[in-house]
Amino acid sequence: MSANTLELVVALVGRPNVGKSTLFNVLTKSRDALVADYPGLTRDRQYGRFQFKSSEFIIIDTGGLSGESEELDTHMEKQTRQAVAESDIILFMVDARDGLTPADEVIADSLRRTGKHVKLIVNKTDGLDVRTVASEFFSLGLGEPISIAASQNRGIQSMLSSVLKTFKVAEVSDGDIDQGEEAASDQDATEDDYDKTSSIKVAIIGRPNVGKSTLVNRFLGEERVVVFDMPGTTRDSVFIPFERDGKKYTFIDTAGVRRKRAVHEVIEKFSVIKSMQAIERANVVIMMIDARTEIADQDLHLIGYVLEAGRALVLTINKWDGMDDYQKELIHKGIDKQLPFVRFAETFFISALHGSGVGKLYEAIDRAYASARQKYTTSDLTRLLEKAVQSHQPPLINGRRIKLRYAHQGGMNPPRIIIHGNQISKVPSVYKRYLTNFFRKELNSVGTPIMIEFKGSDSNPFQSSKKKKSSVKKRR
Repeated sequence: MSANTLELVVALVGRPNVGKSTLFNVLTKSRDALVADYPGLTRDRQYGRFQFKSSEFIIIDTGGLSGESEELDTHMEKQTRQAVAESDIILFMVDARDGLTPADEVIADSLRRTGKHVKLIVNKTDGLDVRTVASEFFSLGLGEPISIAASQNRGIQSMLSSVLKTFKVAEVSDGDIDQGEEAASDQDATEDDYDKTSSIKVAIIGRPNVGKSTLVNRFLGEERVVVFDMPGTTRDSVFIPFERDGKKYTFIDTAGVRRKRAVHEVIEKFSVIKSMQAIERANVVIMMIDARTEIADQDLHLIGYVLEAGRALVLTINKWDGMDDYQKELIHKGIDKQLPFVRFAETFFISALHGSGVGKLYEAIDRAYASARQKYTTSDLTRLLEKAVQSHQPPLINGRRIKLRYAHQGGMNPPRIIIHGNQISKVPSVYKRYLTNFFRKELNSVGTPIMIEFKGSDSNPFQSSKKKKSSVKKRR
């Protein structure tokens, strides 16, 4: 992703059951693939990301608002207000089948007072007269309604084009949500430009009070970041340029991310978005885990977001000093059990406060960055594909063998390997994981996820041949 890529935040707001989660799932459809690719990874679906042309966006799926004045105030304060504060764009969703309700009017009035960029989205218009349905929502005073059918994936392209044109997002064409070959070539060009911009950008993430700011100070050898023994001291992401042994780095110290129920202040909730944006901007992410606490769901969620963003990853277990052998053994077992999906990442046990183990992180960052930016020739990747197939053949599907013909590189950061063949849509997830692990091992890839994509034809060449013979016989 380019350093110039817009990182707009889009919030979905509306009554319950108007289709917010459905639209969220349509826009962030790669999230389902993530769960399949990394078994055992639990996901929080409140925050997500989607790509539109060459730009990427963060999207927030909020809880439904009742529209009743007292409850609205409560919900706006505790659930939705932070999403509105974080966002650049608010998509206010209403239900075409329910028509205009008093609750919609109350919510619309509240959104108008925010001064944010609000777009009115009329959902569930499938099978209805769009103009007639949309007309009654003009009275909300939020401009011309945009009609969609999220469950049918209809109207999404035109909606995004209309919503985002105000923010000067790149001109769009059909199929922009899908990441096809065109997007891949755009990505390659962008990344080549990004290479020329100098420093390795390193985001340091983790839950509050895990020692992120202490680690930054240890890296820099001076007190550049405020360190205070209270969770949530860092409220925003801080970008700090630094040079070591002729190499340029930019450290991104992020605010800690807590579990949702532990987050109360709106300003702290805003820091969640800042951390996610820092991950997007980074080349390498250092994920910090406190050795003195259990690995929590929030740690898994953060790692999942790093994987989804395709960033190189270095795991650091902090506060390792003073622990006895039994405690250390328990931590090792916990990592093996809860983080099997990131075995490609190097793990370091450190004390940011005392500096032990910190020096090794520079080399790990360099290795992860090099792996994420490595270029491979088509001939080398095809040779490895042939070797992988010889070692373990793809399964038979309806009596036909899946054929994988050749492979080439489709992008970097993370490395994307495009495999061409027949019946590729039927490649089982377990075989895709086998190929991912095989390529990672053979390419000596360290610290970066490898994305495998399949392209090709699912048609049966013998079927078309039979049809031709049949038509010839009929003419005779």
